Amino acid sequence: MDLITLIYDPLEEKTVHEKIIPAFKDYTIDPVPYHTSKKNMLPDSRVITYLNDDMLAELVALVINKNCTLGILPHPMMKEARQGYGIAANMAQAIEDIVVADKPLKADLLLCNGRPVFNKVVIGDSLSLIAGSVAKSSFLGALEKVGRVFTKSQTYIPQAFTITSDNKPPLKTAALGIIAVLHGKSNILARQLLKDSYINDGRMHSLVLAPKSITQLIKFYIKSTFDTTKDTKLPSFIGHIKSRAMIIDSPEPFDYAQDNILMSAKGLELQVLEDAYNIIPGRNLNVEVQTGEPTEVYRVTKLPKGETYLQEIVAKPLSWIYHASTDEFRDLFVTLRENAKATSPYLTLMVLSTLLATLGLFSNSSPVIIGAMILAPLMAPIISMSMGVLRQDKKLTMGSAKTIGLGLLLSYLAAILLTLVTPLQTINGEIMARIRPNLLDLGVAILSGIAGAYAHARKEIAKTLAGVAIAVALVPPLSVSGIGIGWGDWEVFSGALLLFTTNLTGIILAGSCTFMILGFSPFHLARKGLLISLFIVILVSVPLGLGFMTMVRENNIMRSLNDYKVDDIVVRDVSVLRGGNPMVLDVRLVSDKVISNKDLLRVKQSIARKVGRDVQLEITISTKR
Repeated sequence: MDLITLIYDPLEEKTVHEKIIPAFKDYTIDPVPYHTSKKNMLPDSRVITYLNDDMLAELVALVINKNCTLGILPHPMMKEARQGYGIAANMAQAIEDIVVADKPLKADLLLCNGRPVFNKVVIGDSLSLIAGSVAKSSFLGALEKVGRVFTKSQTYIPQAFTITSDNKPPLKTAALGIIAVLHGKSNILARQLLKDSYINDGRMHSLVLAPKSITQLIKFYIKSTFDTTKDTKLPSFIGHIKSRAMIIDSPEPFDYAQDNILMSAKGLELQVLEDAYNIIPGRNLNVEVQTGEPTEVYRVTKLPKGETYLQEIVAKPLSWIYHASTDEFRDLFVTLRENAKATSPYLTLMVLSTLLATLGLFSNSSPVIIGAMILAPLMAPIISMSMGVLRQDKKLTMGSAKTIGLGLLLSYLAAILLTLVTPLQTINGEIMARIRPNLLDLGVAILSGIAGAYAHARKEIAKTLAGVAIAVALVPPLSVSGIGIGWGDWEVFSGALLLFTTNLTGIILAGSCTFMILGFSPFHLARKGLLISLFIVILVSVPLGLGFMTMVRENNIMRSLNDYKVDDIVVRDVSVLRGGNPMVLDVRLVSDKVISNKDLLRVKQSIARKVGRDVQLEITISTKR
């Protein structure tokens, strides 16, 4: 019969003799108390352990590179090793796994400052944050997680770390915490996030948790809860390093937990010992073997970097809204200050785009107007002004305002002069669409401002796309307003000017809010500029609200009059040309007989009674034959 040494916790001697030894009836078991086990750890020996995590860690340190084979039984105080090696919690199942095992598995061993790690090393509060995110749960569970983030928000404080792994240069960053695991085959967190992970590939995995804001953390919570796919990817704010060894240093001492034992240090040295010993894996451990050359991972591009930026975020509670880094500030502000200048190309394109838009309006041609929108360069100074308002930067605000004002002055002059030399004074559909603004136009302006600010803050987005969006909201009403001055028509001028003012103020407010959300200014600095912009938008919204209510009433009138019958005459294709009293309506009358003047008068009176006001009709007659 095979001889197996059973090293056990002396406090559990009764369990050993009554339950464990009888279960190995086909083996000769040599029971050895833990305190006398050191002299029994001979090379090539076969050992079964019934120890807690601390005892097992000391024992494993003795068998490294001795070609010993370990079978592990689930001690009541052995939680971490049981998880790390997939040992069954049920004693009978664990014994069965040892008895039926074909052959042991050569396993790596992770050391932290020279001490064996069975499951994980956790620095900071990172484990609860990430593990809570990747665990699939109900909607109520997600709300509970989010609630914990709100109540603990002041405790999420980034700390400075210097991370050196293998042959990589030292990485200086700041993070809420770091998790190190040997493999992702048993640990619930690693199993969710680490796909290319093995117990014998000579590599460890380190996850560096560095969210830029509380809102980013909450967003990942919500996404992980409602994501229906089984494949959970690492969020962008987690760095991932797969390496043989790693050194983690910090200027200040930090708390960490090694297999749930709390400790403190200013530095950790993590190292993987390849093929350190043989184990009999538990039934819950995926023993897939690495094939081919192990891959290295060094995904750290999204981690915080830069001395100035790190000084701003280290040792301070994590902000609710992301604050852009110094490098992001520098690059964006260089661009915005250049855009705030009234250059010759800007002024030339403003005049040309306005002339093109004016011709398109006169010819009632949408394609020509769209061409003018593409040509217009208004985006640049307006987005610069949004940032100036947000950060109370007087130089940027005034420079942008002067550039916008000069461009508008030249555009007005161009539109007026072209109107004076053009013998057309008909209000067509394209002009009419821009002299009766309402709240829907404010919505267009807000979306345009968001698009412009977001495009400027993100290098990968083409700025011309947002330029078109803003030109859509500004160039046509600017041209119509100039046409109104050239015609001496107050209604055309004032309506288009109101639309232009609405769009301009809406874009600036939306752009400022977008920049603030993207982290380019704290709220306390942005409050004054945002309140002023919001006040102006509210003032402008009053006539827009009235215009929207008028549009709703007119739509109701058109809907009620379509297919309206006056004796044998049917009213169709109703549209409101002008509001007021009398209301001017364009209608088509359909009848199977000739319609007389008396019939037309009867139709007009009937429509006036139905809408409750005097009307003037522009009539098209269709006769059925």
